Amino acid sequence: METQSLPSDFVPIIFQVIVALGFVVVTLIATHFLGPSRKTKDKLATFEAGVKSIGNARQPFSIKYFLVAILFVLFDIEVIFMYPWAVNFREFGWAGISQMFVFMALLLLGFIYVLKKKALDWD
Repeated sequence: METQSLPSDFVPIIFQVIVALGFVVVTLIATHFLGPSRKTKDKLATFEAGVKSIGNARQPFSIKYFLVAILFVLFDIEVIFMYPWAVNFREFGWAGISQMFVFMALLLLGFIYVLKKKALDWD
């Protein structure tokens, strides 16, 4: 026999959520009013790993960087499909082996296309 949850069963959870949210709100308000608020030139300056920033942060990147990143993700995801096949290749038989060879041939064809287009050349 299943027992149904009553609204009174959720009172401890609701109480805990209210206490947690209250703690967050009180802490944020307290740190805002009690903390120091001296804004100096050094505090408002940008800081990146201890190195002073020079120039504009909005410098454009080469599209080759993004192309290599996307190609890496594409070919990396393809390898994920090979793992289940490698684990269960005996169960798939000759049909599974032939399908994997077709898959790998298409992957190789895509890689040859990338090389022909010189997508990985940085010159």
